[in-house]
Amino acid sequence: MESALAGQFRQHIAQTSPQPIGIEVVRAAGIYLYGPEGQRWIDFISGICVNNLGHGHPAVLAAIRQQSEAYLHPLVYGEGIMAPQVQYAVRLCELLDERLQTVYFVNSGAEAVEGAMKVARKYTGRPGIVACHQSYHGSTYGALTATGNDWMKAGYGPFLPGITHIPFNDFEALQAIDEQTAAFLVEPIQGAGGMVVPQPGYLQAAHRRCQEVGALMILDEIQTGFGRTGHLFAHQGMGFVPDILLLAKALGGGLPLGAFISSREIMSVIQRNPPLGHLTTYGGHPLSCAAGLAFLNALLDSRAMEQVQPLEDLMLSLLKHPGIVELRGMGLMYALLLKNASRAEQLRKAALQRGLLTIGFLGIDNGLRISPPLNMSLAEMNQACQILLECLDMTEG
Repeated sequence: MESALAGQFRQHIAQTSPQPIGIEVVRAAGIYLYGPEGQRWIDFISGICVNNLGHGHPAVLAAIRQQSEAYLHPLVYGEGIMAPQVQYAVRLCELLDERLQTVYFVNSGAEAVEGAMKVARKYTGRPGIVACHQSYHGSTYGALTATGNDWMKAGYGPFLPGITHIPFNDFEALQAIDEQTAAFLVEPIQGAGGMVVPQPGYLQAAHRRCQEVGALMILDEIQTGFGRTGHLFAHQGMGFVPDILLLAKALGGGLPLGAFISSREIMSVIQRNPPLGHLTTYGGHPLSCAAGLAFLNALLDSRAMEQVQPLEDLMLSLLKHPGIVELRGMGLMYALLLKNASRAEQLRKAALQRGLLTIGFLGIDNGLRISPPLNMSLAEMNQACQILLECLDMTEG
């Protein structure tokens, strides 16, 4: 029987799908979520790449408590000096290339996309944005226009002009980036599209093409950032530096936070003609910045990123089953692909019943997401994979 709270959830919370997962979470700790009747689920998706060190990290909670006792929202973003914002920006810039040294904090990944596209158009004086088919960049109008998934756009047009799409991993298609292009917006791994990994040299070729024609490269590391590929940021293992870097999800340590980061020269365009060229009231909220900085320092102090490769190797060695069509991804960002959507949904439901939370993708219907916390143990990875294997034996299709 449905609980009273579940009924209120369905009645008063705007629903994003006809059949939401619908689990009630009363507590979360480490890699686990807990329900009101003693249920426990392994969070095998990290809140969609948000909780990269799991839930309730003590350093993050301590930072939140300390900042909450000092102040919350004192002044509109960019007009007051707030130590959590400044300290977090400084720490991020210390860890990035010297060409990425100016941070604009926002509330979410979609807002980071919107801000970056505005900056690119104003800086270059060009109208064009090139993005990729099967990409996902957010649900606000500019970000949704840039998203290369027609299924998600049904009924919401018309969209922002000047944005075109090319196939991901198609080297010849990069010629679409030309002298009218302000920016090429791309993910280092297509997350919602089913963890599509770039072909060797593809992103580097895209970066060179942008340099040849004077376009900017906007790299959407909203999902890949903060250790998910084994590098702090995915591009640091790929041999190039984007002109604008987008971050969110894990950036806030579990609280809402996004950012677009570039050079001081590029970012200066929002200061003039007109001034206040990009505004946000709550962007870079002090509580979120304090939590994010504590998370980042905890991530760097831990050995979590060193464990990504052993965890990935173990997972790939265990997840061998005739029902699995493909395991696609990198680091701890994988898509488990099945024959059809029916079997994927059967597997998701069966795994949930046995204490493992996973979810599907926006761009494909026959896959399940694997993006667990980076600090899960090898024993916990083994347990999660065994649940999937047992549940695969129970499914059909």
